[in-house]
Amino acid sequence: MMINGRRVVHILGLVLLLVAGAELLSAAWCFAPGGAGAAPGLLGSAGLTAFVGAALRWIGSSHGDLRRRDGVLIVVGSWVVASVAGALPYIATGVTPHAMDALFESVSGFTTTGASILGDIDGVSHPILFWRSFTQWLGGIGIVVIFVALLSELGPGARFLFKLEVPGPKAEVLHAHVRETAVAVARIYVGLSLAQLFLMLLFGLDLFDAITHTFATVSTGGFSPHGDSIAHFSAPVQLVMTVFMLAAGLNFSLYYAFFRTRDVGSFRTAEVRVYLLLIAAASLVVLADLIRHGNDPLSGAIESIFQVVSVLTTTGFATANFDEWPGLSRALLVALMVSGGCAGSTAGGVKIVRLIIGWKAAMREIRLTVNPNAVIAVAVDKTAVPEESIRGVLTLLILWVAAWGVGAILLSVGDTGIVTAATASIATLSNIGPGLAAVGPDSNFAFFAGWQKAVMVLLMWLGRLEFFAMIALLQPTFWRR
Repeated sequence: MMINGRRVVHILGLVLLLVAGAELLSAAWCFAPGGAGAAPGLLGSAGLTAFVGAALRWIGSSHGDLRRRDGVLIVVGSWVVASVAGALPYIATGVTPHAMDALFESVSGFTTTGASILGDIDGVSHPILFWRSFTQWLGGIGIVVIFVALLSELGPGARFLFKLEVPGPKAEVLHAHVRETAVAVARIYVGLSLAQLFLMLLFGLDLFDAITHTFATVSTGGFSPHGDSIAHFSAPVQLVMTVFMLAAGLNFSLYYAFFRTRDVGSFRTAEVRVYLLLIAAASLVVLADLIRHGNDPLSGAIESIFQVVSVLTTTGFATANFDEWPGLSRALLVALMVSGGCAGSTAGGVKIVRLIIGWKAAMREIRLTVNPNAVIAVAVDKTAVPEESIRGVLTLLILWVAAWGVGAILLSVGDTGIVTAATASIATLSNIGPGLAAVGPDSNFAFFAGWQKAVMVLLMWLGRLEFFAMIALLQPTFWRR
Protein backbone atom coordinates (compact mmCIF):
# COMPACT_ATOMS: atom_id res chain seq x y z
CA MET A 1 0.00 0.00 0.00
CA MET A 2 1.42 3.37 -1.02
CA ILE A 3 2.10 6.12 1.48
CA ASN A 4 -0.51 8.86 1.21
CA GLY A 5 2.12 11.57 0.83
CA ARG A 6 -0.23 14.45 0.06
CA ARG A 7 -2.34 13.61 3.10
CA VAL A 8 0.76 13.52 5.30
CA VAL A 9 1.96 16.88 3.96
CA HIS A 10 -1.51 18.36 4.52
CA ILE A 11 -1.46 17.40 8.21
CA LEU A 12 2.14 18.55 8.73
CA GLY A 13 0.98 21.91 7.41
CA LEU A 14 -1.62 21.95 10.17
CA VAL A 15 1.08 21.29 12.76
CA LEU A 16 3.04 24.29 11.48
CA LEU A 17 -0.06 26.48 11.66
CA LEU A 18 -0.49 25.39 15.27
CA VAL A 19 3.13 26.31 16.04
CA ALA A 20 2.68 29.66 14.28
CA GLY A 21 -0.34 30.39 16.46
CA ALA A 22 1.66 29.57 19.57
CA GLU A 23 4.49 31.86 18.44
CA LEU A 24 1.98 34.64 17.82
CA LEU A 25 0.49 34.14 21.28
CA SER A 26 3.97 34.35 22.80
CA ALA A 27 4.46 37.68 21.04
CA ALA A 28 1.77 39.14 23.32
CA TRP A 29 4.45 39.36 26.01
CA CYS A 30 6.25 41.88 23.82
CA PHE A 31 3.88 44.44 25.35
CA ALA A 32 5.39 43.74 28.78
CA PRO A 33 8.26 45.95 30.00
CA GLY A 34 11.49 45.05 28.19
CA GLY A 35 9.79 42.75 25.72
CA ALA A 36 9.45 45.01 22.68
CA GLY A 37 12.84 44.00 21.29
CA ALA A 38 11.66 40.44 20.67
CA ALA A 39 8.61 41.51 18.65
CA PRO A 40 10.19 41.51 15.16
CA GLY A 41 11.79 38.11 15.70
CA LEU A 42 8.68 36.42 17.10
CA LEU A 43 6.27 37.98 14.62
CA GLY A 44 8.59 37.20 11.72
CA SER A 45 8.97 33.60 12.91
CA ALA A 46 5.20 33.24 13.25
CA GLY A 47 4.67 34.69 9.79
CA LEU A 48 7.23 32.41 8.12
CA THR A 49 5.93 29.33 9.95
CA ALA A 50 2.34 30.17 9.00
CA PHE A 51 3.33 30.73 5.36
CA VAL A 52 5.06 27.35 5.10
CA GLY A 53 2.20 25.67 6.94
CA ALA A 54 -0.39 27.20 4.61
CA ALA A 55 1.72 26.20 1.59
CA LEU A 56 1.86 22.59 2.77
CA ARG A 57 -1.90 22.60 3.29
CA TRP A 58 -2.33 23.90 -0.25
CA ILE A 59 0.10 21.38 -1.75
CA GLY A 60 -1.33 18.49 0.24
CA SER A 61 -4.75 16.91 0.19
CA SER A 62 -7.41 16.19 2.80
CA HIS A 63 -8.63 13.13 0.92
CA GLY A 64 -7.83 9.50 1.62
CA ASP A 65 -7.56 7.41 4.79
CA LEU A 66 -4.48 7.31 6.98
CA ARG A 67 -2.76 3.98 7.43
CA ARG A 68 -0.04 2.82 9.79
CA ARG A 69 2.87 4.04 7.70
CA ASP A 70 1.17 7.40 7.23
CA GLY A 71 0.70 7.61 10.99
CA VAL A 72 4.38 6.91 11.66
CA LEU A 73 5.41 9.58 9.15
CA ILE A 74 3.01 12.12 10.63
CA VAL A 75 4.09 11.56 14.23
CA VAL A 76 7.82 11.71 13.50
CA GLY A 77 7.34 14.52 10.97
CA SER A 78 5.26 16.53 13.43
CA TRP A 79 8.04 16.57 16.00
CA VAL A 80 10.66 17.43 13.40
CA VAL A 81 8.79 20.29 11.70
CA ALA A 82 7.57 21.68 15.03
CA SER A 83 11.12 21.64 16.40
CA VAL A 84 12.56 23.37 13.33
CA ALA A 85 9.83 26.02 13.37
CA GLY A 86 10.25 26.38 17.13
CA ALA A 87 13.94 27.20 16.65
CA LEU A 88 13.17 30.28 14.52
CA PRO A 89 12.39 32.67 17.42
CA TYR A 90 15.75 31.89 19.06
CA ILE A 91 17.58 32.61 15.81
CA ALA A 92 15.55 35.67 14.84
CA THR A 93 15.99 37.36 18.22
CA GLY A 94 19.69 36.52 18.48
CA VAL A 95 19.28 34.56 21.71
CA THR A 96 21.33 31.67 20.34
CA PRO A 97 24.52 32.24 18.32
CA HIS A 98 24.17 29.19 16.08
CA ALA A 99 21.33 27.38 14.34
CA MET A 100 22.21 24.09 16.07
CA ASP A 101 21.93 25.81 19.45
CA ALA A 102 18.48 27.08 18.50
CA LEU A 103 17.40 23.63 17.32
CA PHE A 104 18.76 22.06 20.52
CA GLU A 105 16.77 24.49 22.68
CA SER A 106 13.63 23.96 20.61
CA VAL A 107 13.85 20.16 20.63
CA SER A 108 14.58 20.24 24.35
CA GLY A 109 11.39 22.23 24.82
CA PHE A 110 9.03 20.20 22.64
CA THR A 111 10.34 16.88 23.99
CA THR A 112 9.98 18.25 27.56
CA THR A 113 13.65 17.52 28.22
CA GLY A 114 14.65 20.82 29.79
CA ALA A 115 18.34 20.69 28.82
CA SER A 116 19.52 24.15 27.82
CA ILE A 117 22.38 25.88 26.09
CA LEU A 118 21.39 29.29 27.48
CA GLY A 119 23.82 30.76 29.97
CA ASP A 120 22.36 33.99 31.37
CA ILE A 121 18.69 32.98 31.47
CA ASP A 122 17.77 35.98 33.60
CA GLY A 123 18.97 38.22 30.78
CA VAL A 124 16.62 36.72 28.16
CA SER A 125 13.46 38.69 27.37
CA HIS A 126 10.06 37.56 28.66
CA PRO A 127 8.56 36.79 25.22
CA ILE A 128 11.32 34.29 24.42
CA LEU A 129 11.19 32.74 27.89
CA PHE A 130 7.43 32.40 27.54
CA TRP A 131 7.89 30.73 24.14
CA ARG A 132 10.50 28.44 25.65
CA SER A 133 8.08 27.27 28.35
CA PHE A 134 5.14 27.14 25.94
CA THR A 135 6.99 24.61 23.76
CA GLN A 136 7.18 22.32 26.77
CA TRP A 137 3.47 22.62 27.50
CA LEU A 138 2.63 21.81 23.87
CA GLY A 139 5.11 18.94 23.86
CA GLY A 140 3.76 17.57 27.13
CA ILE A 141 0.28 17.01 25.79
CA GLY A 142 1.72 16.01 22.44
CA ILE A 143 1.20 17.93 19.25
CA VAL A 144 -0.45 14.94 17.62
CA VAL A 145 -2.89 14.45 20.51
CA ILE A 146 -3.87 18.11 20.15
CA PHE A 147 -4.94 17.87 16.55
CA VAL A 148 -6.51 14.42 17.00
CA ALA A 149 -8.60 16.01 19.75
CA LEU A 150 -9.53 19.05 17.68
CA LEU A 151 -10.21 17.50 14.28
CA SER A 152 -12.60 14.89 13.01
CA GLU A 153 -11.14 14.83 9.48
CA LEU A 154 -8.51 12.21 10.35
CA GLY A 155 -10.92 9.31 10.12
CA PRO A 156 -9.67 5.79 10.98
CA GLY A 157 -6.05 7.00 10.99
CA ALA A 158 -6.64 8.88 14.24
CA ARG A 159 -6.29 5.64 16.21
CA PHE A 160 -2.83 4.96 14.77
CA LEU A 161 -1.69 8.51 15.51
CA PHE A 162 -2.98 8.49 19.06
CA LYS A 163 -1.46 5.09 19.83
CA LEU A 164 1.91 6.21 18.48
CA GLU A 165 1.81 9.53 20.31
CA VAL A 166 0.67 8.47 23.80
CA PRO A 167 3.74 6.74 25.28
CA GLY A 168 3.72 3.48 27.18
CA PRO A 169 2.69 -0.15 26.61
CA LYS A 170 -0.73 0.02 28.29
CA ALA A 171 -3.54 -0.26 25.78
CA GLU A 172 -6.39 0.88 28.00
CA VAL A 173 -5.57 4.50 27.27
CA LEU A 174 -7.31 3.89 23.95
CA HIS A 175 -11.07 3.97 23.76
CA ALA A 176 -13.38 2.83 21.00
CA HIS A 177 -13.85 6.47 20.08
CA VAL A 178 -10.27 7.67 19.95
CA ARG A 179 -11.14 11.33 19.37
CA GLU A 180 -13.23 11.37 22.56
CA THR A 181 -10.31 9.83 24.43
CA ALA A 182 -7.92 12.44 23.05
CA VAL A 183 -10.32 15.20 24.08
CA ALA A 184 -10.58 13.68 27.56
CA VAL A 185 -6.78 13.52 27.91
CA ALA A 186 -6.52 17.13 26.73
CA ARG A 187 -9.15 18.23 29.25
CA ILE A 188 -7.34 16.50 32.09
CA TYR A 189 -4.07 18.14 31.03
CA VAL A 190 -5.65 21.59 30.79
CA GLY A 191 -7.48 21.01 34.08
CA LEU A 192 -4.24 20.19 35.91
CA SER A 193 -2.66 23.27 34.34
CA LEU A 194 -5.46 25.59 35.44
CA ALA A 195 -5.47 24.15 38.96
CA GLN A 196 -1.74 24.70 39.36
CA LEU A 197 -1.92 28.16 37.81
CA PHE A 198 -4.59 29.16 40.34
CA LEU A 199 -2.50 27.94 43.28
CA MET A 200 0.67 29.60 41.99
CA LEU A 201 -1.15 32.93 41.76
CA LEU A 202 -2.68 32.31 45.19
CA PHE A 203 0.80 31.90 46.68
CA GLY A 204 1.91 35.27 45.31
CA LEU A 205 3.65 34.56 42.01
CA ASP A 206 3.22 37.12 39.28
CA LEU A 207 1.33 36.07 36.15
CA PHE A 208 4.46 35.43 34.07
CA ASP A 209 6.15 33.19 36.65
CA ALA A 210 2.88 31.41 37.41
CA ILE A 211 2.19 30.57 33.76
CA THR A 212 5.72 29.59 32.75
CA HIS A 213 6.26 27.36 35.77
CA THR A 214 2.84 25.78 35.34
CA PHE A 215 3.76 24.99 31.73
CA ALA A 216 7.05 23.45 32.85
CA THR A 217 5.56 21.48 35.75
CA VAL A 218 2.49 19.84 34.22
CA SER A 219 4.51 18.93 31.12
CA THR A 220 7.35 17.63 33.35
CA GLY A 221 9.60 19.82 31.20
CA GLY A 222 11.59 21.74 33.79
CA PHE A 223 12.42 24.99 32.00
CA SER A 224 12.49 27.88 34.48
CA PRO A 225 12.93 31.54 33.52
CA HIS A 226 15.20 31.94 36.55
CA GLY A 227 18.86 30.99 36.71
CA ASP A 228 18.44 29.47 40.18
CA SER A 229 15.43 27.41 39.03
CA ILE A 230 12.92 26.63 41.79
CA ALA A 231 15.27 27.71 44.57
CA HIS A 232 13.99 31.16 43.55
CA PHE A 233 10.69 30.44 45.32
CA SER A 234 9.41 29.78 48.84
CA ALA A 235 8.79 26.35 50.35
CA PRO A 236 4.97 26.52 49.87
CA VAL A 237 5.43 27.18 46.14
CA GLN A 238 7.89 24.29 45.95
CA LEU A 239 5.29 22.08 47.66
CA VAL A 240 2.66 23.00 45.06
CA MET A 241 5.11 22.12 42.29
CA THR A 242 5.96 18.82 43.98
CA VAL A 243 2.29 17.81 44.09
CA PHE A 244 1.70 18.67 40.44
CA MET A 245 4.92 17.01 39.27
CA LEU A 246 3.76 13.87 41.06
CA ALA A 247 0.32 14.16 39.44
CA ALA A 248 1.82 14.67 35.97
CA GLY A 249 3.94 11.55 36.41
CA LEU A 250 0.84 9.35 36.72
CA ASN A 251 -0.78 7.53 33.81
CA PHE A 252 -3.38 9.91 32.35
CA SER A 253 -5.62 6.98 31.45
CA LEU A 254 -6.14 6.48 35.21
CA TYR A 255 -7.57 9.99 35.50
CA TYR A 256 -9.76 9.18 32.51
CA ALA A 257 -10.99 5.98 34.19
CA PHE A 258 -11.57 7.77 37.49
CA PHE A 259 -13.68 10.54 35.97
CA ARG A 260 -15.72 7.97 34.08
CA THR A 261 -16.37 5.68 37.06
CA ARG A 262 -15.78 7.96 40.09
CA ASP A 263 -13.90 5.01 41.60
CA VAL A 264 -10.63 5.83 43.34
CA GLY A 265 -9.73 2.20 42.82
CA SER A 266 -8.72 3.20 39.31
CA PHE A 267 -5.41 4.33 40.80
CA ARG A 268 -4.75 1.02 42.61
CA THR A 269 -2.41 -0.41 40.00
CA ALA A 270 0.97 -2.08 40.36
CA GLU A 271 2.64 0.76 38.51
CA VAL A 272 1.18 3.43 40.81
CA ARG A 273 2.18 1.43 43.90
CA VAL A 274 5.77 1.09 42.67
CA TYR A 275 5.78 4.77 41.63
CA LEU A 276 4.76 5.96 45.10
CA LEU A 277 7.02 3.42 46.81
CA LEU A 278 10.01 4.63 44.78
CA ILE A 279 9.29 8.24 45.76
CA ALA A 280 8.95 7.38 49.47
CA ALA A 281 11.94 5.03 49.66
CA ALA A 282 14.28 7.20 47.57
CA SER A 283 13.34 10.32 49.55
CA LEU A 284 14.13 8.56 52.84
CA VAL A 285 17.45 7.22 51.57
CA VAL A 286 18.51 10.64 50.22
CA LEU A 287 17.40 12.34 53.45
CA ALA A 288 19.38 9.90 55.58
CA ASP A 289 22.41 10.37 53.33
CA LEU A 290 22.16 14.16 53.57
CA ILE A 291 21.76 14.10 57.36
CA ARG A 292 24.72 11.72 57.64
CA HIS A 293 26.81 14.33 55.85
CA GLY A 294 25.75 17.19 58.13
CA ASN A 295 22.64 18.64 56.48
CA ASP A 296 19.79 20.09 58.51
CA PRO A 297 16.96 17.50 58.79
CA LEU A 298 14.12 19.90 57.88
CA SER A 299 15.78 21.47 54.84
CA GLY A 300 17.12 18.05 53.89
CA ALA A 301 13.61 16.59 53.95
CA ILE A 302 12.22 19.37 51.74
CA GLU A 303 15.10 19.12 49.27
CA SER A 304 15.13 15.33 49.12
CA ILE A 305 11.39 14.96 48.48
CA PHE A 306 11.33 17.73 45.87
CA GLN A 307 14.42 16.47 44.06
CA VAL A 308 13.35 12.82 44.04
CA VAL A 309 9.93 13.70 42.59
CA SER A 310 11.52 16.10 40.09
CA VAL A 311 14.01 13.50 38.88
CA LEU A 312 11.67 10.48 38.84
CA THR A 313 9.07 12.40 36.83
CA THR A 314 11.94 13.67 34.62
CA THR A 315 10.89 17.28 35.23
CA GLY A 316 14.42 18.37 36.06
CA PHE A 317 13.63 21.29 38.37
CA ALA A 318 16.22 21.88 41.07
CA THR A 319 16.05 23.47 44.51
CA ALA A 320 19.67 22.56 45.21
CA ASN A 321 22.75 21.60 43.24
CA PHE A 322 22.36 17.85 43.72
CA ASP A 323 25.66 17.33 41.90
CA GLU A 324 27.28 18.39 45.19
CA TRP A 325 25.34 15.81 47.20
CA PRO A 326 26.99 12.64 48.57
CA GLY A 327 27.77 9.80 46.15
CA LEU A 328 24.90 7.54 47.25
CA SER A 329 22.32 10.27 46.65
CA ARG A 330 23.72 11.12 43.23
CA ALA A 331 23.80 7.47 42.16
CA LEU A 332 20.21 6.99 43.29
CA LEU A 333 19.06 10.08 41.37
CA VAL A 334 20.73 8.77 38.20
CA ALA A 335 18.88 5.46 38.62
CA LEU A 336 15.60 7.38 38.97
CA MET A 337 16.41 9.30 35.78
CA VAL A 338 16.50 6.01 33.90
CA SER A 339 13.26 4.75 35.44
CA GLY A 340 11.10 7.77 34.76
CA GLY A 341 7.41 8.01 35.64
CA CYS A 342 4.35 6.00 34.68
CA ALA A 343 3.41 4.96 31.16
CA GLY A 344 0.88 7.28 29.57
CA SER A 345 2.15 10.28 31.55
CA THR A 346 4.10 13.31 30.43
CA ALA A 347 7.22 11.91 32.12
CA GLY A 348 10.17 10.46 30.24
CA GLY A 349 12.45 7.53 31.04
CA VAL A 350 11.84 3.88 30.25
CA LYS A 351 8.62 3.96 32.38
CA ILE A 352 7.93 2.03 35.57
CA VAL A 353 5.52 -0.50 34.09
CA ARG A 354 8.18 -1.59 31.61
CA LEU A 355 10.61 -2.19 34.46
CA ILE A 356 7.94 -4.23 36.24
CA ILE A 357 7.31 -6.34 33.14
CA GLY A 358 11.04 -6.69 32.44
CA TRP A 359 11.72 -7.79 36.02
CA LYS A 360 8.91 -10.35 36.01
CA ALA A 361 10.03 -11.68 32.62
CA ALA A 362 13.56 -12.10 33.98
CA MET A 363 12.27 -13.92 37.09
CA ARG A 364 10.21 -16.20 34.84
CA GLU A 365 13.32 -17.16 32.87
CA ILE A 366 15.16 -17.96 36.09
CA ARG A 367 12.29 -20.18 37.27
CA LEU A 368 12.14 -21.89 33.87
CA THR A 369 15.83 -22.72 34.21
CA VAL A 370 14.94 -24.79 37.27
CA ASN A 371 11.64 -26.15 35.90
CA PRO A 372 11.71 -25.92 32.08
CA ASN A 373 8.30 -27.58 31.67
CA ALA A 374 6.44 -25.05 33.82
CA VAL A 375 3.87 -22.73 32.28
CA ILE A 376 4.43 -19.32 33.86
CA ALA A 377 2.61 -16.20 32.80
CA VAL A 378 3.93 -12.69 33.31
CA ALA A 379 1.05 -10.86 34.98
CA VAL A 380 0.53 -7.22 35.95
CA ASP A 381 -2.53 -6.31 38.02
CA LYS A 382 -3.69 -9.94 37.82
CA THR A 383 -3.79 -9.76 34.04
CA ALA A 384 -1.46 -11.83 31.87
CA VAL A 385 0.78 -9.72 29.67
CA PRO A 386 0.75 -10.96 26.04
CA GLU A 387 4.04 -12.38 24.81
CA GLU A 388 4.04 -9.78 22.04
CA SER A 389 3.96 -7.00 24.64
CA ILE A 390 6.76 -8.65 26.64
CA ARG A 391 8.93 -8.84 23.52
CA GLY A 392 8.18 -5.19 22.82
CA VAL A 393 9.17 -4.16 26.34
CA LEU A 394 12.41 -6.16 26.30
CA THR A 395 13.26 -4.84 22.83
CA LEU A 396 12.77 -1.27 23.96
CA LEU A 397 14.90 -1.81 27.07
CA ILE A 398 17.71 -3.21 24.91
CA LEU A 399 17.43 -0.32 22.45
CA TRP A 400 17.41 2.16 25.32
CA VAL A 401 20.61 0.77 26.84
CA ALA A 402 22.26 0.61 23.40
CA ALA A 403 21.31 4.20 22.57
CA TRP A 404 22.55 5.38 25.96
CA GLY A 405 25.88 3.59 25.51
CA VAL A 406 26.47 4.90 21.99
CA GLY A 407 25.43 8.38 23.09
CA ALA A 408 27.78 8.32 26.08
CA ILE A 409 30.71 7.24 23.88
CA LEU A 410 30.06 9.97 21.31
CA LEU A 411 29.61 12.64 23.98
CA SER A 412 32.88 11.62 25.67
CA VAL A 413 34.91 12.65 22.60
CA GLY A 414 37.13 15.59 23.46
CA ASP A 415 37.73 16.82 26.98
CA THR A 416 34.34 15.71 28.28
CA GLY A 417 34.60 13.59 31.41
CA ILE A 418 32.96 10.17 31.52
CA VAL A 419 30.46 11.20 34.22
CA THR A 420 29.44 14.22 32.17
CA ALA A 421 29.09 12.17 28.97
CA ALA A 422 27.24 9.26 30.60
CA THR A 423 24.75 11.43 32.46
CA ALA A 424 24.27 13.82 29.52
CA SER A 425 23.28 10.79 27.44
CA ILE A 426 20.83 9.65 30.13
CA ALA A 427 19.51 13.18 30.67
CA THR A 428 18.65 13.69 27.01
CA LEU A 429 17.44 10.14 26.29
CA SER A 430 15.23 10.16 29.41
CA ASN A 431 14.07 13.71 28.64
CA ILE A 432 15.01 14.99 32.09
CA GLY A 433 17.51 17.79 31.35
CA PRO A 434 20.21 18.09 34.01
CA GLY A 435 22.77 15.39 34.65
CA LEU A 436 25.92 15.43 36.77
CA ALA A 437 29.34 17.10 36.63
CA ALA A 438 29.56 19.61 33.74
CA VAL A 439 25.85 19.13 32.91
CA GLY A 440 24.63 19.39 36.50
CA PRO A 441 21.69 21.56 37.59
CA ASP A 442 23.90 24.65 37.87
CA SER A 443 25.41 24.15 34.40
CA ASN A 444 24.26 23.92 30.78
CA PHE A 445 25.01 22.08 27.52
CA ALA A 446 26.52 24.99 25.57
CA PHE A 447 30.11 23.67 25.71
CA PHE A 448 29.42 20.59 23.57
CA ALA A 449 30.50 20.64 19.91
CA GLY A 450 27.81 21.21 17.30
CA TRP A 451 27.82 17.58 16.13
CA GLN A 452 27.48 16.40 19.75
CA LYS A 453 24.44 18.64 20.18
CA ALA A 454 23.02 16.97 17.07
CA VAL A 455 23.58 13.59 18.76
CA MET A 456 21.66 14.80 21.81
CA VAL A 457 18.86 16.16 19.60
CA LEU A 458 18.51 12.64 18.18
CA LEU A 459 18.55 11.15 21.69
CA MET A 460 15.80 13.54 22.81
CA TRP A 461 13.64 12.58 19.83
CA LEU A 462 14.29 8.87 20.41
CA GLY A 463 13.35 9.20 24.06
CA ARG A 464 10.17 11.16 23.38
CA LEU A 465 8.99 8.89 20.56
CA GLU A 466 10.18 5.74 22.36
CA PHE A 467 12.31 4.45 19.47
CA PHE A 468 9.95 2.38 17.35
CA ALA A 469 8.43 5.14 15.21
CA MET A 470 11.82 6.64 14.32
CA ILE A 471 13.53 3.29 13.76
CA ALA A 472 10.67 2.19 11.50
CA LEU A 473 11.58 4.98 9.09
CA LEU A 474 15.05 3.45 8.67
CA GLN A 475 13.67 0.13 7.45
CA PRO A 476 13.77 -0.25 3.63
CA THR A 477 10.48 -2.16 3.77
CA PHE A 478 8.78 0.92 5.23
CA TRP A 479 9.21 2.79 1.94
CA ARG A 480 8.18 -0.05 -0.36
CA ARG A 481 4.71 -0.26 -1.83
